[in-house]
Amino acid sequence: MCGILAVLGCVDNSQAKRARIIELSRRLKHRGPDWSGLHCHGDCYLAHQRLAIVDPTSGDQPLYNEDKTVVVTVNGEIYNHKELRQKLSSHQFRTGSDCEVIAHLYEEYGEEFIDMLDGMFSFVLLDTRDKSFIAARDAIGITPLYLGWGLDGSTWFASEMKALSDDCERFISFPPGHIYSSKQGGLRRWYNPPWFTEQIPSTPYDPQILRQAFEKAVLKRLMTDVPFGVLLSGGLDSSLVAAVTNRFVAQSAAAQQWGSQLHTFCIGLKGSPDLKFAKEVADYLGTRHYELYFTVQEGIDALEEVIYHIETYDVTTIRASTPMFLMSRKIKSMGVKMVLSGEGSDEIFGGYLYFHKAPNKEEFHEETCRKIKALHLYDCLRANKSTSAWGIEARVPFLDKEFINTAMSIDPEWKMIRPDLGRIEKWVLRNAFDDETNPYLPKHILYRQKEQFSDGVGYSWIDGLKEHANQQVTDGMLLHANYVYPENTPTTKEAYLYRTIFEKHFPKNAARSTVPGGPSVACSTAKAVEWDAEWSKNPDPSGRAALGVHAAAYEAAADAKTA
Repeated sequence: MCGILAVLGCVDNSQAKRARIIELSRRLKHRGPDWSGLHCHGDCYLAHQRLAIVDPTSGDQPLYNEDKTVVVTVNGEIYNHKELRQKLSSHQFRTGSDCEVIAHLYEEYGEEFIDMLDGMFSFVLLDTRDKSFIAARDAIGITPLYLGWGLDGSTWFASEMKALSDDCERFISFPPGHIYSSKQGGLRRWYNPPWFTEQIPSTPYDPQILRQAFEKAVLKRLMTDVPFGVLLSGGLDSSLVAAVTNRFVAQSAAAQQWGSQLHTFCIGLKGSPDLKFAKEVADYLGTRHYELYFTVQEGIDALEEVIYHIETYDVTTIRASTPMFLMSRKIKSMGVKMVLSGEGSDEIFGGYLYFHKAPNKEEFHEETCRKIKALHLYDCLRANKSTSAWGIEARVPFLDKEFINTAMSIDPEWKMIRPDLGRIEKWVLRNAFDDETNPYLPKHILYRQKEQFSDGVGYSWIDGLKEHANQQVTDGMLLHANYVYPENTPTTKEAYLYRTIFEKHFPKNAARSTVPGGPSVACSTAKAVEWDAEWSKNPDPSGRAALGVHAAAYEAAADAKTA
């Protein structure tokens, strides 16, 4: 991941303004420690902090077309850049960077080229010939981007809120799948897949098609010129990413540089479920596996830094980001710069335990659509910013555009959780990789119950966070929370603690409005809380809050403590 900052239409184009842009861009240096770049054209500035993954020697940014009239600063990876270069055979390329195709595609097709890109990306492009500009974000919002407005009439774009929050009067999270055009005057959606309308699909389930689509998604993400690995929790999603990567890594170009033995990483409290299952998967696959540990106190000590980097006060996101943040630091110390991760599967296949209560296939499908649309505010934000805090890029094959289209076209009747038919959550995915002749994974791993990352690293992690919050936040503070924080009022002491830390770093109204709110049980949307009347009595985002579903539900945990 890289860091981008663009300021367009400033009144001030003095040396002092240039120095200010450089200062703000440095707030993103953790995202791109390998190189800093800045292009100035009149009252427009495009800055870049580079994390070199593809073409480390010549791919520094900003990037240009042949005569440097088109300038672009990009955060992300374009997996189909070689195919796109073939379509642009009349153009001369300056670098081997996958992102350079964006400048030439704009030359060739104008603004209507975004859907041609296969990858994760946020970019800002300036056409110096008429001083027009566009900005765009990938389909799901895997890469972060913020849009802001200055009092001087300037328009700002930044990979993280911290680079523009001080200088913009108002700012928002740039919506995924959108393009901003100065010529057309604002935002419009470029990503319009069939599932986005939430109409119920009817395509029959074909396990071979689903499997092949995922294998293709993993394989294209092995495009790298630096050491890489897989984040392996031992659950279904990360284990499938590891198994497929392990099966295809030997035939990838990356293996020629870094060898064909896959490196896998897992973090947890000692004795946690993730550590146990991840080691079992790693042993089965024969990976070079690294077990990383943290204590509850180390996690608590990191909270302030975590919230500063991930820029949210959402409870679930902070719970899961903290171990990922600590793990990323240790991974970076080993020289690894890119990792594959399993985010997105639960949203696509209804893998969260509350989906057991979906009343019918229509509501099941509509909830998966809502979850995918909100990913940029939750798991994508966590996976990107927790790793980018230490200069690591996380790639997420489940959120491949083609794979999502394949998976979301399946008749949701097949995704429904049906114990009477032996179908647990994400059965269609499990079944697609249940190969008797050439197994991807052991059966008990393939059919292991869902654990949310914040639970799987060790149940005492969440309990420790709640205990810490109880010590920091008094009953009186929580009683007056609606006066102190009238917007998205925290309803628990843990949420109140996170909110106070967030507000210290990001005090503006615009900042708090970038974070979603509303009731949630086991990561549900507010709408899905209606599926079970009991859930409204226990509004906690942990998977264990899915009472009567999770094998270690809070009820069972409470019984065990009193036994």
